[in-house]
Amino acid sequence: MVLHTDQVFAPIDHDLMMERIAGGNETEVYRTDDQRYVVKVKSDLGGSIADALGQAQSLRAAAEQFAACLGPQHSVPSYYLIALDSTNRAQVVVIQPYAGPSKPLFALDYAQFSAAERSEIADQLRDVIRRSLWHYRLTGSMPDLYGRISSSHAERTRMQTIGMLPQRLWSFLVERNLLRSHNLLLRQDGQHLQVVLVDYDPVRRSKLYRLIYYFTRWILIWRDHMLILLMRQGGRI
Repeated sequence: MVLHTDQVFAPIDHDLMMERIAGGNETEVYRTDDQRYVVKVKSDLGGSIADALGQAQSLRAAAEQFAACLGPQHSVPSYYLIALDSTNRAQVVVIQPYAGPSKPLFALDYAQFSAAERSEIADQLRDVIRRSLWHYRLTGSMPDLYGRISSSHAERTRMQTIGMLPQRLWSFLVERNLLRSHNLLLRQDGQHLQVVLVDYDPVRRSKLYRLIYYFTRWILIWRDHMLILLMRQGGRI
């Protein structure tokens, strides 16, 4: 267990200490002591209160749009607030219900599931794809169904350097397929399986970058259809 202490937790945790459970492309992810909520801090976006408020409004609008795209069966609610951290910078904080017991698709061994369970997972993933592609046709954007992880802020910064560009491209084009997603979790409640998205951040780059990014994702999704078929048939990818 890795515990972090910061004033930014004050609105939701009296001892200002939380367990770090993950990290993403721009986010540090923590869990409350009672394990009821996940707390995401957009530490790379900190600044003035006015800046943080604008970012929170933009993030919330995107989250509402993507959650509506996927529907309640594949999404979780997100709540946004602004809090000052220990350096007196305003941070965007996102609170979500803790989606446990669950695992990211990245951590699953599909061969351990029965044929019926693999079929159910495959059907849900195809539904997620269908909804995402429909949203792409309507808006030119789609939710990030893949994601990536980072062990620390230092690692995240290092991965953004020009020297790491080949590795980032390899990860984006080859390693990050839908069945190895970090942003999609599989909930298992008795006999019921549910695939849910837990990250609703938009791509915050130039219009040209977003155009290329989403078009590439659109192409790669058709590769993922084939991987889902292989998983459904034998559990291995």
